[in-house]
Amino acid sequence: MDYEILIGFITATLALSISPGPDNIFVLAISLANGSKKGLAVVAGLMTGCLIHTTLVAFGVSALVRENESLFLIIKLLGVAYLLYLTFLVFRSEGKIELSNANGTQKGLFGLFKKGFWMNVLNPKVTIFFLAFFPGFLFSETISTVVQFYILGLLFIFFSSLVFGAIALGAGTISSYIAKTPGVGVFLKWLQIVVFLGIAAYLLLS
Repeated sequence: MDYEILIGFITATLALSISPGPDNIFVLAISLANGSKKGLAVVAGLMTGCLIHTTLVAFGVSALVRENESLFLIIKLLGVAYLLYLTFLVFRSEGKIELSNANGTQKGLFGLFKKGFWMNVLNPKVTIFFLAFFPGFLFSETISTVVQFYILGLLFIFFSSLVFGAIALGAGTISSYIAKTPGVGVFLKWLQIVVFLGIAAYLLLS
């Protein structure tokens, strides 16, 4: 087992979780509008949805690896192309963090859990991202690929939950900091670019 690969995966996961995206912005907006408890319900839904994407990637990619390793290489190259595309989209963005009014202020905790869950599960971009992100971080030649993908998925969920949970709990402070520090959006934009390019480079070299 290569622990350096796992540490690299965790580092990339933390950086991606901190970078502004629709999920963590939604958690922040819900927490500001309805309180931290409801923000945490959304986080639980989002992270549960990640298990579905992990399962799809684990069994789908593992089957391809067993059948043809060249197909696995093609998947990794497509993953690199997708990450470069995401990098381009982030580069073209203005680097602003905008909090829209959160819908569902009357929803209960379970309703917000379901909203987060379906938001994640019905987003094909999440599966595509997992497909691009996970294959380059397989860390063992003795553990089955299915088990490795689940380990990566659980690590992704755990560390993303820590970051998203901190966003929900510290929503007021985070929002005030964003408002007082206009440059934070630009910083996070370039952080995201560096992370995407780093992962793409790693996939090419792995």
